[in-house]
Amino acid sequence: MPPPSKPVLTEGEGLHGAARVRAVTAVALSVLLALLDYAIANVALPTIAGDLHVSPASAVWIVNAYQLASVVSLLPMAALGTRIGFARLCQIGLALLTVASLFCALSHSLLALALARAVQGVGGACIMSVSIALIRFIYPHAILGRGIALNGVMVALGVGGGPTVASIILSFASWPWLFLINIPLGATALVLALVSLPRTPVSPGSFDGASALLNVLAFGALIMAGDSIAHHAGAVQVTALAITGLAAGWLLVRRQHGQTHPMFPIDMLRIRAFRNGTLVGFVAFVASNLFMISFPFTLQSMFHYPPSIVGLLMTPWPVGIMAVAPLISRLSDRVPAAILSSVGLGMTSLGFLALYLLPAAPAWFDIAWRIALGGMGFGVFQPPNNRIMMVTAPPGRSGSASGMVQIARQCGQATGAMFVAMAFGLITHDAERSCLGFGAIVAFIGMLCSAARLLGPRPTARTHAT
Repeated sequence: MPPPSKPVLTEGEGLHGAARVRAVTAVALSVLLALLDYAIANVALPTIAGDLHVSPASAVWIVNAYQLASVVSLLPMAALGTRIGFARLCQIGLALLTVASLFCALSHSLLALALARAVQGVGGACIMSVSIALIRFIYPHAILGRGIALNGVMVALGVGGGPTVASIILSFASWPWLFLINIPLGATALVLALVSLPRTPVSPGSFDGASALLNVLAFGALIMAGDSIAHHAGAVQVTALAITGLAAGWLLVRRQHGQTHPMFPIDMLRIRAFRNGTLVGFVAFVASNLFMISFPFTLQSMFHYPPSIVGLLMTPWPVGIMAVAPLISRLSDRVPAAILSSVGLGMTSLGFLALYLLPAAPAWFDIAWRIALGGMGFGVFQPPNNRIMMVTAPPGRSGSASGMVQIARQCGQATGAMFVAMAFGLITHDAERSCLGFGAIVAFIGMLCSAARLLGPRPTARTHAT
C-alpha cells in the first residue's frame, strides 16, 4: 500500500517529472506481465500436454482457465479498486501473479496447473481493471492520450510478444521456465508499484458481494456457452449455460438500478460516447483475435514455416503498434476519436485483406509488411478509443470505465476465438484463410461503427465525445 504520507490525487491532476516516469513505468510493467502471462502459454500447449500426459483438447484449459477467471473478475475487481484504492489493488494483483507463477511451475497435473492459472487470471484482472484508471491519475488531462497510448503499446507487447518470448524460452529451457521467469520480474514490478504508484480517492460503502456473484455467473456462463457452441457440444448443455448466463445478467442489471456506483456500469452505458466506444472496442478485438489465433495455423499448415519461426513472423504486429504510438499519443488529445479510430480500423481491415490475398508461396517480407499494416492500424485505433471511454466517464467512475475497457477487449477476444473454433469445425478447406477474410470484414464493420459516431452531436472541446 502506498505510504500514508503521499497526498491523494484528483482525476486529471497528474504527477510531474520523475514521479510520473516512475509511476507510469510501474503500471506499464504490471500490464506487460499480466498479458505476457496470458499469451505466453499458447505456444507451449503441445509441450505441456505431452509432459502432463493429457490430450491437446484438455490442455486448452491451461489458457481457458486464465481467460475465464480474468473476464469474470474484471468488474468486481474494478469495484473493489474504488473502495481500497487503485494502487493497492494493482499491488495485490502483482503479488497474486508472482505467487501463482511459482505454483504453475511446480504443477505436476493439469488440474493443479489450471487452478494456478485461474489465480493468475484473477491477479491479471486486478491489474488490468485499474491500469487505465491509474493512468488517468498519473497524467494531467491535457496529455492523457500519451499515457493511454503507452498502455496500448504494453497490451500489444504482451499479447503479440508472448509467442515470441515463449519460443525463445522453450528453445533452451523446459516449460516451467515460462512461469519461473515471472517471479523476479513480478517481484521487481511489485516493489516499483509499492514505491511509485500514487494514492487515489476511495469510495465509501461495502463491497457488493451479491452483484459480484451474479457478474461471475453471467459472464462465466455466457462465455462457456459460446465455447460449447464452438466445440459442438450438445444442445442441452449450450441451452442450460445460455439461460443461466442470461438470467444472471438480467438479475445483475435489475439489482444495479438505482445504485450510485453500480458494479456493472449501466449508468455509463447510457452515455452515448462511452457506449459507442465499448461497442467499437469489442468489434475491433473480435477482428484482431480472428487474425491472432488463425494466422499461426496458416503459417504452419499452408506456408510450412516451423513453429520456432511462427512466433517471430507475428512480431510485426506489436512492432507496427509501437511505430505509430509516439504520433498517436499526441493526436489522440487533439483529434476526435471517431476520426482516428475509423482510420485505424480501415488500415487493419486492409492489412487482413492483404493477408487473405497472399500468394501460395510468399516471401517472409510479403507476410511481414501486411501484418505490420494491420498492427499500425490497430495502434491508430486503440488509444483514442480508450481515451474517449475514460474522459466521458463521470467523476469518481474511473475504475468502472477502466474495467469496461478491458471487458470490451476480453469479450471481443473470446468471441473471436469462438469464431475461429467454429470455422475450423465447419469449413473443411482453407478454414485458416477464411478467418482472415472474416477478420477483414469484421474490422471494416468496426470502422463503420466508429465513423457513425461522426453523425451524432458535436463533441465538446473537453472530450471529443464522438
